[in-house]
Amino acid sequence: MRSLKHHIIILLLGSLILLAVSFVFVLGFYMKDRAVAAAMIKIQTDLATCGEIIDKTYPGSWHVQDGSLYKGSIKISLNNDLVDRLSNLTGDNVTLFLGDTRIATTVRGSNGERAIGTKISANIAQTVLKNGQTYIGEANVVGDWYQTGYVPIRAENGSIIGALYVGISHAYEREMITRSLATMAGIGLALTIVVALLSWFFIQRVIISPLRNITLGTRDVATGHLTEKIKVSSAKEIGELEDAFNQMVERIQSLTGEMNRATISNPGIDLVEPNNTYTSTGYMPPSTLNSAGVIGEMGLPKGLHQATLGQIVQFLQANRRPLSAEEVAEGVKLTRVTVRRYLEFLEQSGSLKSEQKYGTVGRPVKLFIPQ
Repeated sequence: MRSLKHHIIILLLGSLILLAVSFVFVLGFYMKDRAVAAAMIKIQTDLATCGEIIDKTYPGSWHVQDGSLYKGSIKISLNNDLVDRLSNLTGDNVTLFLGDTRIATTVRGSNGERAIGTKISANIAQTVLKNGQTYIGEANVVGDWYQTGYVPIRAENGSIIGALYVGISHAYEREMITRSLATMAGIGLALTIVVALLSWFFIQRVIISPLRNITLGTRDVATGHLTEKIKVSSAKEIGELEDAFNQMVERIQSLTGEMNRATISNPGIDLVEPNNTYTSTGYMPPSTLNSAGVIGEMGLPKGLHQATLGQIVQFLQANRRPLSAEEVAEGVKLTRVTVRRYLEFLEQSGSLKSEQKYGTVGRPVKLFIPQ
C-alpha cells in the first residue's frame, strides 16, 4: 500500500504534467496561428523590399524582348544571381515569371534542379495575371505548400507581362513552431521538477513528519508509555489531531492513576507480575540490577515495561554496532524520547556503554554500544 506522501506526490505530479501538456497543446495552436499571421506580414514586406531592390538595381521599365523578360536593358530571364541575392536578403524563396512561366527562381523540383519552365498555379494566374491583383496566402508551389505572395509585373503601357513571387515553406513554419514548443517543454519540465522537489520537502516537513510523530506516539500508548505528550509544528488540522491525541493521553493517565490508587488501597489485588529484565545477552534476574532508579525487586524503573525493553534488546542484539537513540527509535518504531530512557537504563545497568561522536557541524551524537 502506498504511503500518503506517495499519493500526494503522484497526484501533484500528475496535475503538473497534465497542466504542462495542456499548456503546450494550447500554445501549439496559438503559435501556429501567430506564425501564419507573422508569415503573411513578412511576405508583404518582402514583396515590397524585393521590388524596391530590383527597381534600384536595374533602372528602366519591364518589357519583353525576343521572348525574354527584361528590366531596362538587363535581361532578367535565367538571371538566377538576382533571385539568389533576393533570397539571401529575405530568407524566402523568390521567383520571377514571364507570363505564367518561371524564368528565374530559387524553387527547386524533386530532382534538386531549379524549377525553370514550370507554371504558376491556375487560381494564382487568374488572380494575379488576369485580374491584376496581389495574392497573399497559401499556395502549392511545385508540389509543396508555402505561405506565398505574388504581385503582377506590368510593362510601361500597363499590361501585365509576369509576376514576382516570394514564399515561406510550411516546413520552415513547422520547424520554427517545433523549436519553440521544445524550448517551452524543456522549461516546463525543469519547473515541474523544481515544484515537485519543493512539494516533496513541504509535504515531508508539514504533513508526513508530524503524522509520523503522532503514529509513534500511539505506539507508545499501546506499549504503556503514557508519560510523554507529542509536540508537532504543522498545519491547523494536524495541530487539532495533536490536541485530541494529547487529551486522550491525559485521560488515560488519569485513569491509570485512579487504578494505581485503587491498587494501593486494596493490597490484595496484584496488578503487576514479577518480571525478569532483558540485557544485551538475554534475561537477567532482577536482583542483579541494583543500579540507580531500580525499584526494589521489580527490576525496572517506573514507566519502563518489560515487553518494550525486550523489543529494544532484540534490536540491539540484531545490530551489534554503535547506534544512536534515533536509529534505535526508527528500528523499533517508537519515539526517540521513549527509546532514550530504555537505552540510558541499559547503560546504567552495565549492558551498554556510550560514547560521543563529534561531527564537523552541529551537536555531538551519543552512540550506545553493546557490551
